Amino acid sequence: MNKIKLGILIIFFTQMGIAQSHFMKANTSESAFDSGEWFKFKMSYSGFLKAGNATLTLKESTFKDKDVYHVIGKGWTTGMIKWFFRVKDRYESYFDKHTIKPYRFIRNIDEGGHTKDIEIEFDQENNKAFVNDKKHNEKSVFDTRPNIQDMVSTFYYLRNNLDTEKLQKGDEVRVDMFFDQENYGFKLKYLGEDTINTDFGIVEALKFRPYVMAGRVFKEEESLTLWVSKDKNKVPLRIKADLAVGSLRADLEAFKGLKHPFKIVVNR
Repeated sequence: MNKIKLGILIIFFTQMGIAQSHFMKANTSESAFDSGEWFKFKMSYSGFLKAGNATLTLKESTFKDKDVYHVIGKGWTTGMIKWFFRVKDRYESYFDKHTIKPYRFIRNIDEGGHTKDIEIEFDQENNKAFVNDKKHNEKSVFDTRPNIQDMVSTFYYLRNNLDTEKLQKGDEVRVDMFFDQENYGFKLKYLGEDTINTDFGIVEALKFRPYVMAGRVFKEEESLTLWVSKDKNKVPLRIKADLAVGSLRADLEAFKGLKHPFKIVVNR
């Protein structure tokens, strides 16, 4: 199990930059989320073994006199898995309530003894990232791409701005993110509509393929599949990852504070 980066899947639920303009909404006055939103996900390994949980909490805050949303993402292993691969991750993002541009990002993780404690402040006007590696007591400055996103704010940016009605099967959306100490090009492919069975009933969903780096963790760059609700919330319902050894799946287990009605085709 120590060869499996369970943290990768936990990370994805704390993230989903600027996507291609023709897929973005002209008017984003009606947001997909609001303060008080909360998600909980359950994770299973190879379809039967409970692996862990993750939560996402969204609340209002301020950062340097700016009105922001503050997101806290947590992930941890549970049950038998934690005895041979313990994960305890915490991600935070402070992003502008209107533009969804991040100002501060925190990554504090422990994944099987592999630890990081990093804080990043973004200067969106001058395209700079100020990285504080607290574990190694190192500070550095990096150039960023314009309107850069962090790995948490990207998820909310896409939920709020991506015009899913314009997407055609096979379309790709590209996002610019800054991750640790480098700019990262994230690509998302739209696979079409789907209907899935959840803990809450049968739900209409939009299906996506996030591209990842093939290698030690994932079998290939198309190893992840993501389902989000086909409604104004764009709730993350499920993600499945084919790993180098086995597979990992996360399902929405509980939620509260949605801004819009959650559509269920058939109730349980």
